Amino acid sequence: MADIGKNVLNLRQLTDVERATTLKARESWSMFSIMSEFIETTERLSELNPAVTIFGSARIHPDNPYYIQCMELSRKLSDAGFAVISGGGPGIMAAANRGAYEGKSASIGLNIELPHEQQPNRWQNITLNFRHFFARKVAFAKYADAFVLFPGGFGTMDEMSEVLTLIQTGKSRRIPVILVGSDFWKGLLDWFRNTLVPFGTLTAQDVDLMEVIDDTDHILDAIFNFYEKRHLGPSEDERQKMLYL
Repeated sequence: MADIGKNVLNLRQLTDVERATTLKARESWSMFSIMSEFIETTERLSELNPAVTIFGSARIHPDNPYYIQCMELSRKLSDAGFAVISGGGPGIMAAANRGAYEGKSASIGLNIELPHEQQPNRWQNITLNFRHFFARKVAFAKYADAFVLFPGGFGTMDEMSEVLTLIQTGKSRRIPVILVGSDFWKGLLDWFRNTLVPFGTLTAQDVDLMEVIDDTDHILDAIFNFYEKRHLGPSEDERQKMLYL
């Protein structure tokens, strides 16, 4: 086959020195910015144990039953000794932080800078601010001993897919993934079981990585029952594995 000349220059080969220097400076600054987010997260959250990460829509208002339930759940988790981690913004995130803030354990907000929305809610004992979504996602996954997902939109679906993929592929340890709101999640789960599984892109065991629980106390029971069979928190081998999330 003939060589069709698909040569891509690297920065050292650029003859325009000023352009090369500008590109290097910009990319280097970006890398240092990313590193700083990981370093601060490690400094602030490494001893946070145990903890539950709660996901859900920023658009759910305080009078919504899911907001009220999320507050109740977070308060009970907090009083039971679990720190609660949320995205730090409004809606379900605020409900999660608010319930935990009123309880005995820490309320953590992992806020993301967005162009048109999201100011940190006021119910946080620890606030971390991120510019990079992927660094924030690592923090959600790395420090959680369970995930609870309330109804949400693209962001919640993205976070759900992320944590399920990490567990499915063995990049993260198996921990509870609980979906709250059977009516809300039914269509998606039916699609998983009736379309993706027969098509071969998921297995039935993949779908079983998550469970739907509507009752607040039953959510607590599911988390406690899971950890009756093993130690709370990651083992040393799991900690080592999670360095490569």
